[in-house]
Amino acid sequence: MSYLSYVDVFAALADPVRRSLLARLAAGPARVVDLAASYDVSRPAVSKHLRVLSEAGLVAATERGRERHYALRPESLAPVRELLRALTPGPLTANALDALDTEVRRTVRERRANPARRPTQIATQIPTQEESA
Repeated sequence: MSYLSYVDVFAALADPVRRSLLARLAAGPARVVDLAASYDVSRPAVSKHLRVLSEAGLVAATERGRERHYALRPESLAPVRELLRALTPGPLTANALDALDTEVRRTVRERRANPARRPTQIATQIPTQEESA
């Protein structure tokens, strides 16, 4: 997919009405008149939003007589999935972060249970060169 295609998809998703239309179309195809009835905007405004979604490749329109039906094209959301996958830690990263969290919590518990082993006190217990000689 070209850079401009990515831009088109994300620009189309930037509007809350268009995101809502996509959510509605995820339940199944619908006529423009049915979609417009659910919003506080005019039918021509809904048609314009659907045109933007169509130009971005997110929905497909089919003519049935005088009516236009729209359906979600789920495969067109691939750029969104790719971006979210890139921004979401993978299983290895998540496991490493979980292990680090566990280790930090264990260390905090141990230090609370044994205050004599705090790092500042450990440093004072290290013998100097004169003491070790």
